[in-house]
Amino acid sequence: MNIKTGDTVVLLTGKYEDKKDKNGKLITHKVIAVSPKEDKVIAEGVNMIHKHVKPRKQGDQGGIIDTEGAIYASKVALYCDKCQKGVRVKIAVDENGKKYRACAKCGAKI
Repeated sequence: MNIKTGDTVVLLTGKYEDKKDKNGKLITHKVIAVSPKEDKVIAEGVNMIHKHVKPRKQGDQGGIIDTEGAIYASKVALYCDKCQKGVRVKIAVDENGKKYRACAKCGAKI
């Protein structure tokens, strides 16, 4: 998986697909958690679900809370600040021999 926790992503397909905001910019989301085994990610404000929480200790509040659900990683793409859109990722090597993720189109470091 090329997506890591804390990355900025753009939704590509499905019922959660983002349209552009009023200024014409793509709406981006921050990745909260990644599950490589299931090939899923949890992004901020996407796929909101109702979760029924039971009180665990005496005095705790139970009830229904809204939280983010997981979506498949193939439905999101990393956001490149330079290109201003979701892009594919390539692995590049700097002069010290250290690997980093880069935009496949413009080569900017992500």
